[in-house]
Amino acid sequence: MFYWLLVPLKEFFFGFNLFRYISFRALGGIITSFAFVVVAVPMWINYFKSKKLLMAVREDSLVNHHKKVTVPTMGGVILIPAIIINALLWMRLDCKFTYIVVGVLFILGLCGFMDDYKKIKRQSAKGLSAKTKLMFQAAAGIGLGIYMFFHPAFPEGQTAVCIPFFKNIILYTGVFYILFTAIIIVASSNAVNLTDGLDGLAIGSVMLVSAAFAILAYIAGNIKFAGYLKFPYVPQAGEITIFLTIIIGSGLGFLWFNAPPAEIFMGDTGSLPLGGVIGAISVLIKQEALLIIAGGVFVVEALSVIIQVLYYKKTSRRFFKMAPLHHHFELKNWPESKVVVRFWIMGIFCIILALLTLKVR
Repeated sequence: MFYWLLVPLKEFFFGFNLFRYISFRALGGIITSFAFVVVAVPMWINYFKSKKLLMAVREDSLVNHHKKVTVPTMGGVILIPAIIINALLWMRLDCKFTYIVVGVLFILGLCGFMDDYKKIKRQSAKGLSAKTKLMFQAAAGIGLGIYMFFHPAFPEGQTAVCIPFFKNIILYTGVFYILFTAIIIVASSNAVNLTDGLDGLAIGSVMLVSAAFAILAYIAGNIKFAGYLKFPYVPQAGEITIFLTIIIGSGLGFLWFNAPPAEIFMGDTGSLPLGGVIGAISVLIKQEALLIIAGGVFVVEALSVIIQVLYYKKTSRRFFKMAPLHHHFELKNWPESKVVVRFWIMGIFCIILALLTLKVR
């Protein structure tokens, strides 16, 4: 919106010309989204406590997690609107990607809200059924897949999947790309949701992946950089950079209160849409496979649950002390803050490896 409103005023004051630049709007988005969250979160915490609402904790959760039952949750009620409002303010409204990322975030945010609301209402760890959540996630993924299938974003065709480390190997999926997109959205949404189990772990990891993809989106939207790095050129993809920096700004504001010991949790209202929209962005800039590397922490967390379930069904024993993986390390007597920071460190190495693939091709 600022682009439309203020750039035409550059004739009266040259400073308004700054709103033409992605870099300026990206930095502006970080500041305003941070401020929005920092101001709004205390209001939500006070409201939550005044209504004497409680977070539902699983019966099989760790003993030290039961004390968190009094910590306000559903922080996504602040986080997601902050991202959407700031995205509409700082991104160009004539860019289709603006509406795609906002749409995915809203749909999955609604799903997460319904899930959290049911948990609090029933005072149970069971919210929406797995089928209902899958329906929301699949709908967002299939919708995006259909749109991108009929509106290719770059000359190679939208069904092409680039393989990291190789510049001349491209996998063409045809109509199966729609299903492929749905799988990405479902997997990324649930992976972030599974990671959201310790103070600051999920939001910190989301910000790291967002930073990596902000760089990738900027490259994808710049024809010179994309050409030099043999990267798929996606016109207007630079606007996605702004969206990702807004996630970072909002995340920093939320982490102010979510850092150990947490004063608030994001809940499914935050984790489901954040994971889903990162998956959607990997599709939009044609770096679906690179999401596996950049989001390595989320991948490992999800795999730990899959391994635990399959191993238990086969042997009636646990492969890990507890899944997801962060709980396994807690049971090995790692302090919660140490688990979080070490996972962040591994996340940093994952995004470094992902960025290295730009030259190692």
